[in-house]
Amino acid sequence: MKKNILVPFDGSQNATEALRLAITIAKLTQEKVVVLNIQPSFHSVHTKMFFSETVIHEYQDQLFRETISAAEEILRNAGVEYELKLRIGDAKEQICLEAAGGNPAQDGCATTGIRMIIMGSRGMNPVLGGVLGSVSYGVVNAAPCPITIVPYSCPE
Repeated sequence: MKKNILVPFDGSQNATEALRLAITIAKLTQEKVVVLNIQPSFHSVHTKMFFSETVIHEYQDQLFRETISAAEEILRNAGVEYELKLRIGDAKEQICLEAAGGNPAQDGCATTGIRMIIMGSRGMNPVLGGVLGSVSYGVVNAAPCPITIVPYSCPE
């Protein structure tokens, strides 16, 4: 049976608001909140020339820890069960893979994987505009489970 709530987290205000909503729902449904951070792969000709795989992995882990620390504090204070996860690669693809329980062939009628995704409408990328960011738009069209999009709140 599908269970748990997936929250893609990039450190943005929208991701934090999505996390707060997920905590509220998790308390009501007694489910775990799975916080997912996706880091870029950094696999390019230039990085391979100058950096070892170990150095790249250490840097990705450092970025993960820095980004996820605010979420972890909120979760600890909320008193809900949670899990922090790091994936490497394309954000939309990795979110959908995590939601499907790691099985890319899984369809929306499967009985395993994440029950729902709660995510912010826009993340940290200042270049892309529109109501939905490119990642949230992509996930809406590809996820194997229901999605709740938390609207973008304009800074005052």
